[in-house]
Amino acid sequence: MLSVLELFRIGIGPSSSHTLGPIRIGKRFLEDLKQQTPLERVAKVVVELQGSLAFTGKGHATPKAVILGLFGFDPETLDSDEADRVVARVAAEKKVSLLRTREIAFDPDANIVFAYDVIPELHPNGMKLTAFDAGGAVLFDETYYSTGGGFIATAKQLRAPAPKDLIATGRAVPFPFASAADLLAHCARENKSIEKIVYANEDAMRSRAETDARLDRVAAVMAACIERGLTREGILPGALQVKRRAPAIWRKLQDTPNSNEAERLFDWLNVYAMAVNEENAAGGQVVTAPTNGAAGILPAIMKHYCLAGEEHVRDARRFLLTAGGIGLLYKQRASISGAEMGCQGEVGVACSMAGAGLAAVWGATPQQVANAAEIGMEHNLGLTCDPVGGLVQIPCIERNAVGSVKAVNAARLALHSTEASKVSLDQVIETMRQTGLDMSSKYKETSQGGLAVNVVEC
Repeated sequence: MLSVLELFRIGIGPSSSHTLGPIRIGKRFLEDLKQQTPLERVAKVVVELQGSLAFTGKGHATPKAVILGLFGFDPETLDSDEADRVVARVAAEKKVSLLRTREIAFDPDANIVFAYDVIPELHPNGMKLTAFDAGGAVLFDETYYSTGGGFIATAKQLRAPAPKDLIATGRAVPFPFASAADLLAHCARENKSIEKIVYANEDAMRSRAETDARLDRVAAVMAACIERGLTREGILPGALQVKRRAPAIWRKLQDTPNSNEAERLFDWLNVYAMAVNEENAAGGQVVTAPTNGAAGILPAIMKHYCLAGEEHVRDARRFLLTAGGIGLLYKQRASISGAEMGCQGEVGVACSMAGAGLAAVWGATPQQVANAAEIGMEHNLGLTCDPVGGLVQIPCIERNAVGSVKAVNAARLALHSTEASKVSLDQVIETMRQTGLDMSSKYKETSQGGLAVNVVEC
């Protein structure tokens, strides 16, 4: 079993698969290399970006991520301003410091290769790194894959056959589950909520106090991201010259505190989600939920429905644990990678997770929680990932706002249900997986179709 905390990774924008993943890959490559030969022997490193990492890497700040990874930075503690300074210095001096211990020549324009012609073998986000000695001989090379949400794997790991019995593998936990049916069976047999089942599994991995501290940290970073996004004005990076809109919407809401429009709920959810995704687009600190491209939905729901109440700590933990439990099903049974599934694997999954988490906070039964998750995905099936200009801005920012509203509606509809929905959560996850496999690569984070080719960049 994975931990739900692995779905909520703290890092910087704009992309978990194209920024956060490559940072982790760069660092891991050098750590793997050190097992073979001393860093002192390395004179040159070449990084080849393949597949979606090549096609939308520039707009997703992948070259920046490569540099930060080679420096050995940890995404969770990386300050975005420091990151920009480091990258600017490398561009000027044409040098990197491998794990901040071994300085070598490095020209980003020459040492980072966009291999548009290479089709990655095992996942659309391929990244090959090669280290050479002073004589030009290869010291070490490895191909890694950024599989979505900041998760990474080597080619060897992805080639390993899937175990026949998923439940019997991985970490030893009291309530292993490989499907929603398994999860609901645990709930029924133990007379526990999904939150309690997930909590028990997390307890097998670390102390309850540590789990709670990490959940609270995730909630705090999400809330801080919203606060920054509500006040920071300006133009987002890139040729599109997209203006931040969250601050203006926020001011209107603050100026009309007594408005009783029924539609005002949309404004609150919209502004919170947009604040997060505008911060993400600017390279700020965000939490994968489950990805950076879909990072605004869970924080928006949590901010509006969990953090203002008397039991805000309890509600936020319940929300995250339940949403995380649902997210694990998508990670285990399908994918949360836009390059594999399209945006149904990012915003669709986030909508499903948020709907489930909110239903739990509202007192839903485990079956109603599963119904909310199913509704959240069913009405995002087929959602494409076609970022204009390769930037995580259009349609990503508004798509998170719409996804937040949809998640609330999914939770409301589920609370009106008294039995299992006709379409099960397992069935909709499998449908998403099949849809993603059938979807043309043009619509899976390559910017080769859809809005990306029908909207003029600048």
